[in-house]
Amino acid sequence: MITEFQKLLFYVILLLTGGYAIVIKFLLYGYKQLFYNSHVKRVFVIFTNAVKTNFQVHLPMRKIILASQSPRRKQLLEWAEIPFEIVIRSTDETYPEGLNTADVPIYIAKQKAVEVKKYIDEQSQGKFNNEIILAADTVVVLNSQIIGKPQHREDAISILTALSGRTHNVITGVVLMHEKGEIAFSDITSVEFHTLTPEQIEYYVDNYKPYDKAGAYAIQEWIGVTGIKSVAGDFYNVMGLPVSRVVQEIARLNESL
Repeated sequence: MITEFQKLLFYVILLLTGGYAIVIKFLLYGYKQLFYNSHVKRVFVIFTNAVKTNFQVHLPMRKIILASQSPRRKQLLEWAEIPFEIVIRSTDETYPEGLNTADVPIYIAKQKAVEVKKYIDEQSQGKFNNEIILAADTVVVLNSQIIGKPQHREDAISILTALSGRTHNVITGVVLMHEKGEIAFSDITSVEFHTLTPEQIEYYVDNYKPYDKAGAYAIQEWIGVTGIKSVAGDFYNVMGLPVSRVVQEIARLNESL
């Protein structure tokens, strides 16, 4: 049996070694099992689970500001259990002629981050010192040509017809801006569609209205479930954010800043 003294000693050791979050997780997830279960093995299973989730607990040491109104990016950050706020400012999403295709989403993401930083500076009288602004932009590329968001039904049908039976790249550029500078990177995922029938394309456009989506589709919707043959790379990058890399970069920033 585990005595009250052993439990107390266990908590004290964790606290002395900086394991505050682990203790909290241990109490939240393991209290009932610890109290009612007499097997020592069960205690260490609970402790292991607490350690696994300790990364998420410690991750958001700095305030994360999402400079995007995309519901997909919001959802991905929520799935990653990263607390954040959304701040959106109007941004010119044009880019210089001749800019390398892979650099376009990074360029636009940086413009988004800059506009949000200006707004924060104005609201806080220039005291931008504890936030990390997360901005992203996603483009679809077919034959080295950037395919934007469809303007209307015929445009969406035309885009999906062009993607049908072919492989295209989805590039998401990410900027993490902080008081000392910024981190910028992009992630590329290759997506191949099966050959889509005109009926499939029209059904998707008419029922899902993908007018706010680069490439006229969302991979997590019906067209992705039924029409995509293969994905090479980060699936979530196609949704709008390479969230696993974002999590790693934020963790590194928390340690270095």
